[in-house]
Amino acid sequence: MPVRNTATHYGSVAMFLHWLIAALIVVNIALGLYFPDLPRADPSKFTLAQIHKSIGLTVLVLSVARVLWRLVNPVPPLPADMNGALKLVARTSQFLLYVLIVAIPLSGWLMVSASRLGLPTPYFFLFDWPNLPKIGDHEMWEDVHVYLAWSAIVLVPIHIAGALYHQFIRRDDVLKQMMPGTR
Repeated sequence: MPVRNTATHYGSVAMFLHWLIAALIVVNIALGLYFPDLPRADPSKFTLAQIHKSIGLTVLVLSVARVLWRLVNPVPPLPADMNGALKLVARTSQFLLYVLIVAIPLSGWLMVSASRLGLPTPYFFLFDWPNLPKIGDHEMWEDVHVYLAWSAIVLVPIHIAGALYHQFIRRDDVLKQMMPGTR
C-alpha cells in the first residue's frame, strides 16, 4: 500500500491517522459524557479527567499532522456520477470534521489553561503538558468545548452514515478508499 494518497485511494499515512483519530475521538466522547457526572469525591474522576485531556491533546497533535498531510496529498475524488448536492454535503461535512478535530481539543486546552487553579495537565501521567497563556475565562471555554463536542456527536454519525450509504446503497468504492487492505 502506498504511503501517499493516489488518485483512487488514500495512502497508509492518511488511513492510519484517520482511524487512530476516529478511535481516540470515540473514546474521548464516551469519557466526556461519563466523568463530569461523577461525584467530586469519586477518586476515579480526577484520573478519568486527566486521561480525557491527554487523549484530547493527542488528538490535537495527530489532527494537525493530518491536516498538514492532507494539504500535500491529493484527496481521491468522489464518484463522477454522484449528485452535486451530495458532493457538497460530503465535502462540507469532511471540512467541518477537520475543523472539529482541531477546535475541540484546542478549546479544551484553552479551558484548562484558563482555569483559576492553573494546574498543568499530567499527560498520561508521564510529564506535565504546559498551559497556554490565559485567554478568556474557564467558563467561556468550557461552553465552547461542550458546544463543539456536541457538534461532533451529531456530525460523526452523519459521516459514518455517509460512508455506509456509499458502501451499501451506492455500492461504490468511497468507503474502500479509506479501508486498509482494499484496492
